[in-house]
Amino acid sequence: MPHSHHSHSGQFCRHALGSLEEVVSEAIKQRFEVYGLTEHVPRYRLEDLYPEERELSLDDLSKQFLSFLNEAHRLKEVYAPQITLLVGLETEYITDHDLNHLQKLLKDNERRIDYIVGSVHHVSTIPIDFDRVTYEKALANFSNEEGVYLLGNDQMERFLSTYFDAQHQLMRQFQPEIIGHLDLCRLYTPSLDLKQYPIAWGKLIRNIEEATRYGALFEINAAAFKKGWTSPYPGKDVVALIQEKTGRFALSDDSHGPQTDYLVHVGITELWCLDRSSEPNHNGRYISPRRIEGDWRLHAFWKHREGEKRKITFQ
Repeated sequence: MPHSHHSHSGQFCRHALGSLEEVVSEAIKQRFEVYGLTEHVPRYRLEDLYPEERELSLDDLSKQFLSFLNEAHRLKEVYAPQITLLVGLETEYITDHDLNHLQKLLKDNERRIDYIVGSVHHVSTIPIDFDRVTYEKALANFSNEEGVYLLGNDQMERFLSTYFDAQHQLMRQFQPEIIGHLDLCRLYTPSLDLKQYPIAWGKLIRNIEEATRYGALFEINAAAFKKGWTSPYPGKDVVALIQEKTGRFALSDDSHGPQTDYLVHVGITELWCLDRSSEPNHNGRYISPRRIEGDWRLHAFWKHREGEKRKITFQ
């Protein structure tokens, strides 16, 4: 039963471990039925590189992503008898420059990219998931706007609103099939009550309605456990909102074991996955959602065993 739509490998992502083939081998060992390979798209400004990437050039990053596509499609064929591999990408939206390049990348690699994981990792060009110090820097960026010194709710309101506006732009322009870690904006403040920020909450509602309208799946993403959360992304309040708006959920990121308990606890009664399609979807990609049949709750025996990752880390 296990499915995952969001993964990274150390071969093509500096904050992960293991080769892409090792990731696939582990997925097979863990009896995944469908597994998505989704490395980050390249970044296009030197100032956006992470510390571990400083020796790389922008050209290196672009070549690395194309090498990922080549390797992913090779593995897709080699392991076809054992697992369904989908080849996708995870977005970046730092500036509009990234979206322009993404448009070209998709056009140049038509039929090689099965689907998109739509994710936002930056607010006002500053990473919000690298470490707490950098997150605080991003938040402080909203402490003084238009000559007005902002504190507390006003500051957080604008920070959250900027995040959700970027997410909405990504949805409107590319209509990603999977919405990645919807509430990553509160990574370092997991108990933050988003309803206390009515403008941002309204933008979140707008985003969920937009994604639901065109048929996206919202990922239940286990990476939050590794970041100190007691639940996956998104939090219970956002899950309830997605349910209220008749949104559909998919598993991502080593999603077996603790996620099952969480899904039952928050009242999710059905799961979806992506499947290849003979007909193009709304964006011309040959992929479509499929409801997982049967009672997936019976698979609670798929327990996440901390410490048995070996060389593999799923991000």
